[in-house]
Amino acid sequence: MPSPSFLLILCLIAGVSHVVNVWQLLAALAFPLHRRVATAGFAPGVTVFKPLKGADVHTADCLRSWLEMEYPGPLQILLGVHAPADPACDVVRTLLAEFPHRDARLVICPDQPGANAKVCTLVQLEAQARHEILLISDADVKVPADFLHQFVQPLQDPGNQLVNSFYAVVDPGTSAQKWEGLATNADFWSQVLQAGTLQPQDFALGAAMAVRRTALEKIGGFQALVNHLADDYQLGRRIVAGGGRIALSPVVVNCWDAPAGWRQIWAHQLRWARTVRVCQPGPYVASLISNVTFWTLCAMLAGSHQSLVLLAGSVILGLRIAFAKGLAERLGGWSPSALESLWLVPLRDLLGVVIWALALIGHTVTWRGITYHVRRDGTLQRLSPA
Repeated sequence: MPSPSFLLILCLIAGVSHVVNVWQLLAALAFPLHRRVATAGFAPGVTVFKPLKGADVHTADCLRSWLEMEYPGPLQILLGVHAPADPACDVVRTLLAEFPHRDARLVICPDQPGANAKVCTLVQLEAQARHEILLISDADVKVPADFLHQFVQPLQDPGNQLVNSFYAVVDPGTSAQKWEGLATNADFWSQVLQAGTLQPQDFALGAAMAVRRTALEKIGGFQALVNHLADDYQLGRRIVAGGGRIALSPVVVNCWDAPAGWRQIWAHQLRWARTVRVCQPGPYVASLISNVTFWTLCAMLAGSHQSLVLLAGSVILGLRIAFAKGLAERLGGWSPSALESLWLVPLRDLLGVVIWALALIGHTVTWRGITYHVRRDGTLQRLSPA
């Protein structure tokens, strides 16, 4: 039987994790998510960068949403691929024929000046951009028709040098994707807002980012990021270090992914965790404290002979499940059913502990079929094809 002092410590940690969970919920509820603002006449010239690699069943619909956007200002869309044989090329050509009056074109970007293939494409697209505002977005992102006009509004304030937005996972096709989708739709965005209650945002969220060209040039352009794993994080950090501010748009974009199994999702989550660990080692280590399910179950197991501990633990676990489901529903996209949440939320937390530990002891990631070693400074060294 565990000593009373050990049980007390576990109960205290479980209590702290619950307080953090409540704090996270309150920060999310206070943010004006999905709110639209009056756009007036502000519509600066924007160049959209879409770095592409491969194509899946959702690629055409996601890209079409960008071509269908209703934007009153000058708009240029550059869709970049590394090689002309890439399957994305056929998708893009079909869409360009569908929208002949849109200022959009396919750009072949063969140069590889660094380890991060996505940023290598952005370097080459940057040289062909015509407008002051540069918007970078992933291939799997789908946007509403009014997205761009709403998204650029924070740039009316000259102090805001970068705008980014939250993203929601939509229609996960497998159990593994639902597990990962819960992490994004319930935890990630609310944790970002929670961190924002302590200090202004100093990193960028990569699904959709609009940056002033002058701010990008001030930090050396995309060329300065070609060897970094977390290019979005580095972009935001360097802009803030240069005196700029990051604005968070209330408009949410949707991410549509092709079906993936546990092996692929596990590799993705491990890469993400090691990315966070490299970028913010202290907060990453401390993040285990916020794992409500893990600490509450530890306390319940240690205090299984005490009915009060079991009752309190059951209430905390119930609240954790309810909070996660509510946050996912508030973000939009996919949210678990009542039955799914009963097992997905605890599974998300318990496997999260394993991911957390593995991220601490490993230094390699698999990204787009390539294995890399991640150095202490967050730069990549290519090892071999995965």
